[in-house]
Amino acid sequence: MRCPPPLSHRDFVAVLARCSTRAHLEQLHAHAFVTGRAAAQPTTFHLLRFAALRLSSCLPYARRIFDAEPHPNPYASSALRAPYSRYGMMDDARKLFDGLTERNVVSWTALVSGYARAGKVGNAIVLFEQMPERDVAAWNAVIAGCAQNGLFVQAVGIFERMVAEGFRPNGTTVCCVLSACGHLGMLNIGKVIHGYAWRTCVGFSSTVVNGLIDMYGKCGNVKGARWIFDEVSDRDLTSWNSLINCLAIHGHSKHAITVFDAMRDEGVEPDAVTFVGLLNACTHGGLVDEGIEYFELLHRKHGIEPEIEHYGCIVDLLGRAGRFQYVMNVIQDMKVEPDEVIWGSLLNACRIHRQLELSELAIRKLLELDPNNASYVVMLANVYSEGGCWEEMSKVRKLMKEETIGKKLPGCSWIEVDRKTHRFYSGDDTHPDSDDIYDALEDLTASMEL
Repeated sequence: MRCPPPLSHRDFVAVLARCSTRAHLEQLHAHAFVTGRAAAQPTTFHLLRFAALRLSSCLPYARRIFDAEPHPNPYASSALRAPYSRYGMMDDARKLFDGLTERNVVSWTALVSGYARAGKVGNAIVLFEQMPERDVAAWNAVIAGCAQNGLFVQAVGIFERMVAEGFRPNGTTVCCVLSACGHLGMLNIGKVIHGYAWRTCVGFSSTVVNGLIDMYGKCGNVKGARWIFDEVSDRDLTSWNSLINCLAIHGHSKHAITVFDAMRDEGVEPDAVTFVGLLNACTHGGLVDEGIEYFELLHRKHGIEPEIEHYGCIVDLLGRAGRFQYVMNVIQDMKVEPDEVIWGSLLNACRIHRQLELSELAIRKLLELDPNNASYVVMLANVYSEGGCWEEMSKVRKLMKEETIGKKLPGCSWIEVDRKTHRFYSGDDTHPDSDDIYDALEDLTASMEL
């Protein structure tokens, strides 16, 4: 039996990229074995990476390829540690890392990224601090991990360390930090990053442009967001969505709809994110009929199945308008389970329009979702009080004294001063200037009473 002619490395990689099933992968692996190519480390690496990252059912197969290699290189190990991490198998990824006799920056970064993707940001930061050497990818991994898990202040802080230690941020870094700045409202730092992006030409990528639009929009600089958008000729769907959302959250409802119409005129097909922005615009502008129309168009015309965000927007819009029968019809017809946003929106509308029975329903649903949330119990007591239901209110007040009810989480706010972010919690006295701050608040309160 004649052996098939061996594929060149380029052809081998090209064929591998077209594999779509485990059977295809096994056939190509067998070909590599028969022709002697399987012994080459580059071949092993490509097979392992494909099995580990492209086909979720092939993780055990990838592990067998790795175990059969007498001297696996760090890159092959990094590939295997990466679905371990993708599929949340961080214990296995860590064991593999700890068993390595040779570790390089790629190995360390792969594990840092894995912890970050799994939401274990603390582990990622600890590991990052232990790295004997770092590159831009390593910094990006921990910055992205912080930004994607809501640790925006930490993301900005690590970015500042990165720059101070002489590393040059790339487009990925810029996008992550812009996202953090947008969530924190840190416009000044966002502008500095904007200038850096344009000076170094990393700002020409669509991801950075979209990040800038989003950052300016979330920081309240609508003109800046619009200027960035207008300067870009090859806008993608994310650019349109970012601008629509920016205009919506700042009350420019009619302008948001105008941008949506312009997007459709240019032949850009909207997606689920587009309609979240549109429904938000209608909510902020009180455009009830328009909101209903867009909600119905979502599935009927564009074939998009409504998600929890769309339901939350339409419930909020209809509830604010006092159209409670329509609201309840929407909730009853939902194809996903109502969450705290849905019932919270209904509760807010009920309190505005003094709908006692629906308020009680909404709060009880909220308590089912989060029984230990003292805020909901307080709301229920207030609803009974406003409705004159004193016996029910007395029972709730008694319940609030029991140890089973959790404490209300303190409110938090932050402010940027001289490029530093200061966080304040309700009743907090840990800030070094807390005495002066409370004195100033008392003066302001006295002035307002006058």
